[in-house]
Amino acid sequence: MQVHFHGAAGEVTGSMHLVEAAGRRILLDCGLIQGSRESEARNEHPFPFDPSTLDAVVLSHAHIDHVGRVPLLVKRGYRGPIYTQGASAELLPIMLLDTASLSESEAERANRYRRRGEPKAQPLFSAEDVHATLRQVQPLAYDQRTAILPGVDIALRDAGHILGSAIVELWADGRKLVFSGDLGPKGTPILRDPAVVKQADLLLMESTYGDRNHRDRPDTIRELGEIFEHAWRDRGNVLIPAFAVGRTQELLYWFARHWETWKLARWRVFLDSPMAAKVVAVYGRHHGLFDEDARRVWAQSPNPFRLPNLHVAETTQQSMAINQIENGAIIIAGSGMANGGRIQHHLRYNLGRRNAHIVFVGYQAEGTLGRRLVDGAQWVRIHGRDYRVNAQRHTVGGLSAHTDQQGLLEWYGHFQPAPPLVLVHGEDKAREALAGEIGERYGAPVELARPGMVLDV
Repeated sequence: MQVHFHGAAGEVTGSMHLVEAAGRRILLDCGLIQGSRESEARNEHPFPFDPSTLDAVVLSHAHIDHVGRVPLLVKRGYRGPIYTQGASAELLPIMLLDTASLSESEAERANRYRRRGEPKAQPLFSAEDVHATLRQVQPLAYDQRTAILPGVDIALRDAGHILGSAIVELWADGRKLVFSGDLGPKGTPILRDPAVVKQADLLLMESTYGDRNHRDRPDTIRELGEIFEHAWRDRGNVLIPAFAVGRTQELLYWFARHWETWKLARWRVFLDSPMAAKVVAVYGRHHGLFDEDARRVWAQSPNPFRLPNLHVAETTQQSMAINQIENGAIIIAGSGMANGGRIQHHLRYNLGRRNAHIVFVGYQAEGTLGRRLVDGAQWVRIHGRDYRVNAQRHTVGGLSAHTDQQGLLEWYGHFQPAPPLVLVHGEDKAREALAGEIGERYGAPVELARPGMVLDV
């Protein structure tokens, strides 16, 4: 068995790892690269392999940095099966069609300002490419070992990151490879804790927060309540860039749990994301994947997805109307790293207001607008215009969908014996810190994945 590392190898987006085993080629994830304009331009580059030579694709979960280039893979010749957990299979059309729409809009915008003689901009892929991709998807249940190719078996275990997220176990050539996908923290609302895996000949593990620990969840929830109280006293709005899958649903869950203590009835709460609204419906169909507490909360009032003052803005006109509100609004909108989507329009109207509060509840990748804001930028550019940042900024790390350093160490500690490890899906600072901790604590060999690196299992 051989593993070729092609994406999320020194960065946190663009997950893509090629496994060669039993005479077959299996691709683990095929994610979109996100970040700066230069980084995102790499999405259009040729794949470092011929897509038509792949025998299977296995997707760990439906976040776009893990699945966003799959339609491009199909567009360029891949015709085989695409395996993923059942809930992820339901999320894929929502995520991929949205990405196609954004890509088409960006190409249209670029062509409006195209200079004479410049080639016409083309979208990365189209809705037709997405529909062709979806015909190749084969959903799998958790905890069932399945032969996906002659001599190659896989099993998906709950990763506790978002609905349908999976740890991938792969057996071939008498060896076992484990790919963590993205691991969620223990005690994450709605979701079950990440499954324990005890044996591997090689482990590919994410390392997004490999250099830090999150605040305790009770402290985090208290902090969020204090932000809302502060914003109410300031007579301002609260803007929350949030991923349509995962963070949005958890936020609504906490709103329901703390409806009275946070005095949320006095606010107007807007979910400005047609995609998130569709995702909410998928969550509603998969109660069986929830933890026990979430199932109890769903049966109570108010239901997290039907808060009495929750307004879902589906049309462009509904979204634009929100920008007329100068105070008393909590606006949850995509994208989670503020690098596109409707949140950018709300930021344009609110960044200059000293009474506005911007709350970041997820990881902000290098080169994104969210990262620049978190890092304290005084001016940012949105849609070709510069905006002064007067708004108050808050980073609420305890709501991350990724487990922290302690969680990663604890999950790794269940393996007996400690397997050799390759760290993926993390910036170098985080990976180096985690590698040092694992080496000191478990004495296991640790590699930091680099693009083009090849390892024998």
